[in-house]
Amino acid sequence: MAYDPFSRGPLPVGVRSFEVKDASRDRTLPVEFWYPASDAHAGQDLDEATQDKFQPMPMAPEVSQAAVRDAAPHDGTRPALVVFSHGYGGERRQTTHFCTHLASHGYAVASMDHVGNTMADTFQAAMQSQAGEAMPDLAETIARFIEDRPADTSFVIDRVLAGDGAVQVDAERIGITGHSFGGWTTLETTGRDRRIRAALPLAPAGGASGLTEAAGAGNPLQESLSLEWDREVPTLYLVAEFDTLLPLDGMRGLIARTPAPCRAVVLRNSDHFHFCDNVEQTHDMFKAMAPLMAASGSAAGVDTTGMFESMKSSADLCPGDHAYAMIQGLGLAHMDAHLRGDAEAAELLTGDLAALLGERGIDAEGIG
Repeated sequence: MAYDPFSRGPLPVGVRSFEVKDASRDRTLPVEFWYPASDAHAGQDLDEATQDKFQPMPMAPEVSQAAVRDAAPHDGTRPALVVFSHGYGGERRQTTHFCTHLASHGYAVASMDHVGNTMADTFQAAMQSQAGEAMPDLAETIARFIEDRPADTSFVIDRVLAGDGAVQVDAERIGITGHSFGGWTTLETTGRDRRIRAALPLAPAGGASGLTEAAGAGNPLQESLSLEWDREVPTLYLVAEFDTLLPLDGMRGLIARTPAPCRAVVLRNSDHFHFCDNVEQTHDMFKAMAPLMAASGSAAGVDTTGMFESMKSSADLCPGDHAYAMIQGLGLAHMDAHLRGDAEAAELLTGDLAALLGERGIDAEGIG
């Protein structure tokens, strides 16, 4: 059978939640952990009646993910591990479509809440601002998480290798991915943690952007990001053409700084939230909340009004399904090639990736 990273894998997917405590930093992190499940759970991860349901934060609507809660793990060899880092104001389950896709192909995937920088934290700060309380200083928040996020990620790797996920993983096959601030975390952690062998940043921060500059903070994510790695780590960027928050020009500059081997694919007519679950709803919710966030930012001395004026509605952007296919297919192939040494995956990645996506009706541009 021809190699096909775009189709869901043959294994059912299990999911567990647990906490890890880093006593040295007094930080306790909730972790979501996906893994290949026993054949006894076949089909249950795709059945709405049996798949897991969760609330992204208190009072939010319940959503589903394509995994079975606390399923028995699949017997077999130790899986490779991929760690996922969410965006600023995201949460550990923001991109379950990709995490469960990897697990269905035999990977273990761990994603932590970067506590203090989650969806719930951001929502609470916005509500406090509307009630007249002072907004947290953006520059101080970013500075804090420049230190905390890579440390969170490496600590979660430590704990999964120690068995906290109740599935033994292969310590020699570890990859990392993440979105937005999580994409920055992907790159920075790769430079700091020599255990990481493949990096997949999704619309990462760290390039030129007006977002932090609007706060009068310069660009600390760009200035703090070290890309002088002491080893070769294959890196694949997946980015958006019309990224409102982190523009494509900034992405191109960041890609140019990244050590070889490095490639990138731009999803045309897409925006920043095409890398999350429920693309259309997530994008339009952000667009609707933009005036509130701009007002809250202005109260804190941060003028972001102009950033959102050209933001399209989801109906005018490419379908979310195109983003899911690109991320799942190319993301899996990248991990297969560089964590598993899969020759077919490596061959696929040496080809014209934009043309490959075009065969599936997805409009994209390759870089590098």
